[in-house]
Amino acid sequence: MASVIIPLKEPTRRAPPGRMALWDLGFRPFYLLAALFAALSVPLWALQFSGLTSHAWLRGAVWHAHEMVFGYTLAVVIGFLFTAGRNWSGQPTPKGLWLAALAALWVAARILVLTPWGVAAAVVNVAVPWLAAWGLWRALYQGRNSRNYFFVALLVAMGAAAGVVHLTQSMGVPFPGGLGIPVALDVVLFMVSVMGGRVIPMFSNNGVPGMNAVRHPTVEKAALGSVLALIVADALGLHGVALAVLLLAATGAHAARLWLWQPLKSRANPLVWVLHVAYLWVPLHLLLRAAAELSWVAPGPATHAVTVGVIGTMTLGMITRTALGHTGRALHASRMETAAYVAVTASAVVRVCLPLVAPASLMVAVHVSATLWTLAFVLYLVRYVPFLIYARVDGQPG
Repeated sequence: MASVIIPLKEPTRRAPPGRMALWDLGFRPFYLLAALFAALSVPLWALQFSGLTSHAWLRGAVWHAHEMVFGYTLAVVIGFLFTAGRNWSGQPTPKGLWLAALAALWVAARILVLTPWGVAAAVVNVAVPWLAAWGLWRALYQGRNSRNYFFVALLVAMGAAAGVVHLTQSMGVPFPGGLGIPVALDVVLFMVSVMGGRVIPMFSNNGVPGMNAVRHPTVEKAALGSVLALIVADALGLHGVALAVLLLAATGAHAARLWLWQPLKSRANPLVWVLHVAYLWVPLHLLLRAAAELSWVAPGPATHAVTVGVIGTMTLGMITRTALGHTGRALHASRMETAAYVAVTASAVVRVCLPLVAPASLMVAVHVSATLWTLAFVLYLVRYVPFLIYARVDGQPG
């Protein structure tokens, strides 16, 4: 079932048209920062991968992976949770000066990983999700919304994972290989699995007449439980056949879950089909990871199935839909949103599939995928910057 929405206990004064509202609610600055960073960082990585630019403090692929998870993805997660947390609890989440300070700290974290100041980069990158966890917890606690406390724990886990990455890089601490970025990706996958189960069937049934997307309790428990088991397995450094068996079981659970949501009926509504396409990448990622554990394929396609496929497509679908709804606009995808969805989906297909069928084309895949990814987020920025900066069109707070 979808979360119960509690009316916000704030004055309902109407905001004057055209008022700057960037710091009114979490999605506004963090969706804007996430999209800007997505459009800039991935082309920068493509240039670095080609040897055309120098490396950052976190070198090469470590910087790219770190920034995809603790830069782009974390910004979307914070923006979404601050916004959803207000609805879940009926209490205000960070806004105004507090929200601006957290956004500034996130920007500082992106800059510091490009400098030689490794300790400062570590401290700030851990502080961002932990401060966000505190801000979310206060609202949930005051609103007695214990059902969503686990999101606080997941933010804390992301901060700990960021700390592991920096300790490994700067001090050479020998943490197990699955800690850090792999566990952080699993945590994000769990967030996607939870929120996907809550909103995709609901959005589908509301947005497509006759859709009839359903949730089966056993399938739901298997899907979520398999990701939690994967987090533990990666934290313990499990590999080989045992991990492949777990991944195959998880593949089946998530594929069954998606099938119950009637994805083939979603194609009439871009705001709906983009979420189904994004979730399709979940079982594909798990299947590719299983194949990689059995040494049938390289691990790269599985990684990019979750980063570009699951995270990129799902977050773009959510930052468009939630931004429309929370700025008082109709839930309708224009041609620009649809083009962005197609571009990010094509980016994932190219980055995952081309190296699988033609390994020698890796460099081509990186540059084509980066170009399509950048196009998707530039389209988002062109359309949504005014939506995110200015007050709701219906004059309501938020």
